[in-house]
Amino acid sequence: MARPRRPEDLAAQLLDAVAPRAKSLIITVYGDAVLPHGGSAWLGGLIDLMAHFGMSERIVRTSVFRLCKDDWLDNTQIGRRSFYRVTDSGTERFAAAERRIYAPLASAWDRGWDILMVPPNALDAEARDSLKRELLWQGFGAASPTVYAHPNCDEAAMHRLLAGLGVADKIVHMKATLDRAGGFGALRDLVRGCWDVDQLERDYAAFLDRFRPIWTALDAMETPEPRLCFVLRTLMIHDFRRILLRDPMLPQDLLPSDWPGQESRMLTRNLYRRLSAPSEAYLMSALTTANGPLPEAQPSFVSRFGGLTPVDQDSVGVA
Repeated sequence: MARPRRPEDLAAQLLDAVAPRAKSLIITVYGDAVLPHGGSAWLGGLIDLMAHFGMSERIVRTSVFRLCKDDWLDNTQIGRRSFYRVTDSGTERFAAAERRIYAPLASAWDRGWDILMVPPNALDAEARDSLKRELLWQGFGAASPTVYAHPNCDEAAMHRLLAGLGVADKIVHMKATLDRAGGFGALRDLVRGCWDVDQLERDYAAFLDRFRPIWTALDAMETPEPRLCFVLRTLMIHDFRRILLRDPMLPQDLLPSDWPGQESRMLTRNLYRRLSAPSEAYLMSALTTANGPLPEAQPSFVSRFGGLTPVDQDSVGVA
């Protein structure tokens, strides 16, 4: 039997395969790692952190500048040091993504649907395009140019979206329930017409191919190196996030029987539990804030993926 490959070798291959862009990867680092610790970090520490992913100081500085322009981060200057904190707008966007990324394994579907209907002539062309783009990002499928549907939507996020676009009073929101007598045949055909299920299936299968060897390699190690754990955790969440935020999170009843999305979430959960304690130890040593060391993680951190193990909680200093 072949021996498991070394995690550090696999990490280098992962970096090439995932090929993250600096701006997007910094968003991942802030959402996954910095925000649970208060959301602020010294730029110098962030530059050192991003160097582990092959990002130069120049590209990091340029990226955080653009993230400030996009209202993800804001800058506080103290002496010669710059500290970058997540904005209120960024926190809200991170919260919407976090509910999807770190959710427990899928629960049973009650066969309910959220239907959004756009009355004729209610919106101009620009507003219609903005609405469609944002609803598709939230996982809605376009059953027609004026009807959007979702079997498992984040209803609070949907209402915030409609209010933010200024169209809440122009869109008809209805609840529907699948007729149990009809079965799932026609509905599965409709699903494939509204969502690109085939591409998602390929993306999840590729994710499993990339990260299953990481689990095998880590399982053969007693004490993985903290810096390496942080790199692996970040690449995994970055890759998983890119797929997941295009996933409408359709119920299992509407998907192929061997759907790899659920397996991908299970693998991500198990790897995250394995990597969280050592990666948190590295993070606490690598970043500082304007007030000194990075604060301990917020209690919500340990609820990710349905709960981290007790040893993980003890290791990150959270009761």
